[in-house]
This record gives sequence, structure tokens and C-alpha cells, in this order.
Amino acid sequence: MAIQSETELYAPIKSFLERQGYVVRAEVKHCDLVAIRGDEPPVIIELKKSFTIPLLVQGLERMKLTEQVYVAFELPAKGRAPHRLRWDDISRLCRMLGLGVITVQFFQRKAPLVDIVCEPTPYTPRSNKRAALRIVNEFRERSGDYNIGGSTRQKLMTAYREKALHCVYLIKQHGPLSPKSLRELTGNSAVNGLLQKNYYRWFERKGRGIYDITLQGTAALSEYKHVLPGLTTLDNSQLPAQENS
Repeated sequence: MAIQSETELYAPIKSFLERQGYVVRAEVKHCDLVAIRGDEPPVIIELKKSFTIPLLVQGLERMKLTEQVYVAFELPAKGRAPHRLRWDDISRLCRMLGLGVITVQFFQRKAPLVDIVCEPTPYTPRSNKRAALRIVNEFRERSGDYNIGGSTRQKLMTAYREKALHCVYLIKQHGPLSPKSLRELTGNSAVNGLLQKNYYRWFERKGRGIYDITLQGTAALSEYKHVLPGLTTLDNSQLPAQENS
């Protein structure tokens, strides 16, 4: 059940903390909730009806006062993370910011359920050198910038698609070719796997070690004609002698 105001979060969170030995006060120096247990540093919790960027900004501001800062909001219906995110995404984001996360789930016939999704502990993301290298390689292997940033549900011109398109173009120009010839013409050592996998269904095997293009491959030349000028192309004189005769 959706709450009408963030003030509805206060009572269940206060009860939750009091059961852990905290003394809780509301609206202390503009902080929504402050809890102190003995001589421990204060815990500050900022309340909002839902997970928002302003809530994160508010939490970051409170980190000037203590390291124990949480952002709290209602658990959305069916327990799904807000904004089509995963709970792991929200937890990772808040941990990277040094913030803890508390959710409160409300029911019609039983007491609200308070859950600490993550604690406000220091977090250092681990770098993924292999993934970073894949980005650099993909960037360098593209012949140009053929996509629009932010596109969704669109066919992207990747380095792999460019390499396949290059093979289609060469076969269209020279007729059926062998993987060896295509490897020499394109400089792509992975041509064999590209032809055998045939991910886009652009190629068909015409004989032992000879490949032609399909109707889909011909259509791809028209669909991606704006990419062709950026690809490396060779003329007939550079074909292997046995296939140029």
C-alpha cells in the first residue's frame, strides 16, 4: 500500500531502532531522524516516500555530520526496486556513495516491516581490466561512428557487424570466396569463425571451403550502405591468383 507522506516512515523506523537500544529523536537540526546509542556516533536517516536523486543528495549532505547515514523509503508494491532497477543496482550505488539503505513495507493487517538493505560502509569498486580492454578493442576496431548515443531497440553497428558486412561486400564484388581469401583481403584472422557462426544469416556455403552471400546479405548491403565507405576494400587485382582467374 502506497503511503501518502514520508512521515509515515518515522514510527516504524523509530520502533525498529529502539528495539536495538537506540534513543531516537525527529527533526534534529534539519535531519529527519537522529538515533544515538550510548557513546556511539549518531545515526542519521533521511526519509522520502520513494527512492529519488534528491534523497541521495540529502543523504550525502548529512555525511558531513556522521559516517552513519541511511536513506529510507517505502518498499514499492510487489517488492520491486524502483525506476526499473535491481536492488543490487541500488545497493551498489548507495555503497559507492557511502550511504546505507532502509526500506519499509506496509501491510493492511500487520505491522510494517523494516529492512536494512545495505549498511553505510566504505566501498571501493573493483576494476575489471578485461572488460575495459574489450571496450578499447571494440572502439578501435570500428571504422567510424555509425550509432546514436542513447539508442534503444535499434540495431547497433558493432565491430563484429562491420567485419561481417565487409565480407559480404567483398563476396558481392568478387563472387564466392574462400575463408583464406577473405582473411587475406580483410586482414581479419577470425574470418573462419565469422562465416561458420553466420550470426546474421548473410552467408551460405556453396562448396567445400567456398562461401557466397544470401538474400539477407544482399539486403544488408543496402541497409548499411552508409557504412561501406569506411570499410577497407580491395580490387580484383589483389585477389589470390586461383580465385581471380
